[in-house]
Amino acid sequence: MKLRKLGKTNALVSEIAMGCWQLGGKWGDPFDAELAEKTLKAATDQKINCFDTADVYIGGESERAIGRYMKVSGEHPFVITKIGRWLNPHVKEGYNEENLRRFIDQSRKNLQVDSLDMVLLHCPPNEVYYTPEVFEILDAIKKEGKIKHYGVSVQKVEEAMIALEYPGVEAIEIIFNMFRLRPAELFFNEAKKKNVGVIVRVPLASGLLTGKFSTNTTFGKDDHRMSNRQGEWFDRGETFSGVDYDTGLQAVEELKKVFPDQSLPMIALRWILMFDAVSTIIPGASRPEHIINNAKAVDLPPLTKEQMTQVRHIYDTYIKEQVHTRW
Repeated sequence: MKLRKLGKTNALVSEIAMGCWQLGGKWGDPFDAELAEKTLKAATDQKINCFDTADVYIGGESERAIGRYMKVSGEHPFVITKIGRWLNPHVKEGYNEENLRRFIDQSRKNLQVDSLDMVLLHCPPNEVYYTPEVFEILDAIKKEGKIKHYGVSVQKVEEAMIALEYPGVEAIEIIFNMFRLRPAELFFNEAKKKNVGVIVRVPLASGLLTGKFSTNTTFGKDDHRMSNRQGEWFDRGETFSGVDYDTGLQAVEELKKVFPDQSLPMIALRWILMFDAVSTIIPGASRPEHIINNAKAVDLPPLTKEQMTQVRHIYDTYIKEQVHTRW
């Protein structure tokens, strides 16, 4: 497993990290603590040293599972957790000192640590990015030692660009994949200039880029890939990267022609690693085999210039009109 520096944190993190949104279970299934532990161990075995979670994932079970694993195993991965989504309503006013401290203290308890490696604001309302006081609170909590680093997880490139203006922001988590190219146009260059780490989420477009879905694929009623296609639960861009499902399937078939007889999900991850602004990728994993397959992407040879051009052409032809100016 190769390592990259996470911006000005100077932490060296694995190119492929582990996204823990559905750690130990599929969408809508009960949480399986034993499966979660096996999945986390598989990540460690693959030399993955960075886990990404959030206080709301599986109602806190994701954080607690990581905390138990670290205590029992003695492993100390770099853990990124996100806060803010317990707010209801999820509004700017909720990002006050009392709530931020409460969320951070709860995550410290869940993860069984005195100081959190990294805290990200979890896709906060747009107005938060224009509220310096929020970032000043995080600066103060960092100075106290309860968090070591902080940043933001964003929905839109514009939000990422604003976040870069705050000197305390050390990493930004953003959607970037073969169906979401806009971050590479300006944001990546600016992040590099400011030495801010880039954490790539939704790298496989909610599974579309695995190449395993079809028009006949069914999803459970509690699966966001069925229930959030128009943004019914949360931002539409979180589901299939905002791409219309049937259009995405057409684009995937074209990608298969560019990469015949190759594992499309591994290619999709390797494509992201072609961008040196990227610090780490957090594909989701709920089972050990997911981890093992994801990790293999780092061993693939670099994509050719022609292949990169063909991916861009497919994006321009099928995807760009739907997503490029929205996120």
